Amino acid sequence: MGVLTDYFRAADAADVVRAMRTEDGDPLVNGEHAVFEGVEAKGVDAPIVLGALIAAIRQVPWSADLVAETMVWPTTPMPGPDGPAAEDDPWATGPWVSRLDPAVRDTLADALDAALPDTVARWARTEELYGASAEDLLPVAQSLVTLARRARDDDQQLYCWVCL
Repeated sequence: MGVLTDYFRAADAADVVRAMRTEDGDPLVNGEHAVFEGVEAKGVDAPIVLGALIAAIRQVPWSADLVAETMVWPTTPMPGPDGPAAEDDPWATGPWVSRLDPAVRDTLADALDAALPDTVARWARTEELYGASAEDLLPVAQSLVTLARRARDDDQQLYCWVCL
């Protein structure tokens, strides 16, 4: 089972929550009726794999704090430490949407186009990418950079939609 991951831009969390309710949690960026401009990036989870891209762009070692996220969906409180969420609880089943720290958006937006192939070559060595080639990853990175630039230009934030 793979993890589905989409990145998109939106004005604010309220817009995202409205869209999640209207679309009943379905993906917000694919298909004819995309709600937001975004990038389908299956398996590119925010903290690890996107974090590795951020590390490659910044030319720093990966660390868990490179991609800070704020959860915006589900809107119900996360279950406490007394036990796991019920099987039908959205915290157990997803989808989940988080707002990425503006520093992530800005790092992507500031990526140098000329340096991106070398950056992606470093990113492709990330263990979690399971041997994906830099050639296959370059269009994903370019799309994320373009999305981040548009988000910053329009004073929007980047969000990550994830589902199992």
